[in-house]
Parts: sequence; structure tokens; C-alpha cells
Amino acid sequence: MNLVDDVEVKLKALGAAVVAGFVLIAAAIVAVGFVGDLRQPRVDVPDGVPPGVGAPLPAIDINAPGRTASQLNQWATQRSETLAISVTALEAYAYAAAVMSETQPDCGIGWTTIAGIASVESKHGTYQGSTVAPDGQVSPPIRGVPLDGGPNVAEIRDTDGGVQDGDSVHDRAMGPLQFIPETWKHWGVDANGDGRVDPDNIDDAALSAARYLCARGGDLKTAEGWQAALLAYNQSGAYMRDVRDRAALYSL
Repeated sequence: MNLVDDVEVKLKALGAAVVAGFVLIAAAIVAVGFVGDLRQPRVDVPDGVPPGVGAPLPAIDINAPGRTASQLNQWATQRSETLAISVTALEAYAYAAAVMSETQPDCGIGWTTIAGIASVESKHGTYQGSTVAPDGQVSPPIRGVPLDGGPNVAEIRDTDGGVQDGDSVHDRAMGPLQFIPETWKHWGVDANGDGRVDPDNIDDAALSAARYLCARGGDLKTAEGWQAALLAYNQSGAYMRDVRDRAALYSL
């Protein structure tokens, strides 16, 4: 029995309650889809933060040409089935953590935190039938609800003319890490060397999220820093706890 199956057996009785509890939440800075990963509901994990950083990463050349994350293919392949995360997505999370480890070592963000966020946001790029291609592209593109000030939703008027999110009236969260256009404009980065800064590419989205989290939280190796980073990403205690639990699960 793999890790996911074990979780499902232990928490089958809680599944309905977890599914019923999923809501769409928009933060003031980054609007997110909080859609949840139905295969990995809340489990018994340590209450403390930060969660574990997970399996150590092999040394890679973060400046190699092309999709540098593919250097982590063997590492990701060994863990993909057990964690129920695609190889490509795991490569993206691990690469983002590796880049931050080398460029901002004081941050200390673990790939598990990025994975935990992506799990809650978009089921690792698979929400509502989307798939993650080997080059990291998520299709069909994942878009959140209009941020029109409705129940549990912030009001954010259009900031991109609908060019990126397809909505010229209100902003919508975009991609597997659910950035809104204005935040993406400031934090988005090309992580796979294709010359595009694309919120619908899981490589770009994962590294952009890591950069944002490190900037907002500072030292994510501390409880204070980790919580500050997560609350900047989404101003919800329930969201933070869900991310913590999933990240802790991935670190087991």
C-alpha cells in the first residue's frame, strides 16, 4: 500500500466532510483557487511549522540551458507514484527550491511547501481535467472565478485588459499556482528557458511562487517566517493549515 492509499484508508470517513469544506478564497494580494486535492485530504501530521522540507535534492546546475528542472527527473520519478504527483510537477517544485537554495540560501524554502500550495490550488495542475505536459505546460489553462467581491471573494478590478486571465472586467487567478495578473507581473519569471514568463507553465509558476514566498516570509525555516509567507499568499488560517498538512505529508 503506498502513502496515498494509506491516507485514503485512514481518512475515508472524513472524505465527505473535507470535500464539503473546500471553498474559493481570494486574498488581497494573491487570489487563489483553494480547490483541494481530493486524493490527499487532511491527515495526522505534526502541528508545528514549518513543515519538513522532504527528501533531499541532488546537486544540479541551475543555470544549465533548456528545461533545467529535467535534471531532477530520476529524483522525481522515484517519488511520483508514492506522492501521487506527476514527475514534471515534482521536478518543477524541486527545481524552484534548488534555485532558491543557491540564490537566497537564508530563505530555506522546501519543495514540500511549494508542493503543498500547488496541491491546494490546483491538484498539481490537474484541476477539472487539466494536464501537465512534459515541458511543464498546463492545459487547458486553469482560471479562478471572477474576483468580483462576491461571497468569500475579494474584489479586484481588471488589471491586464483580460489579456492573461481572459476577463476584462475583474481579475481571475491563473495557472497551477493561481496568481492574479498584477502579482504575476511583478513576480513572474521564466524558469524553463523557453523565453516566456507564463503563469500556465508549472516551472515558471513554481519558481515565481518560491520567490514571492521568500520575499514575504524572509526565513522560512522559522515558524514566524513560514506563517508570514503563507498568509501573504492567502490571508486564511484554514488555507495555511491545509498547506502545512499537505507539505508535512510530502515530507514523510
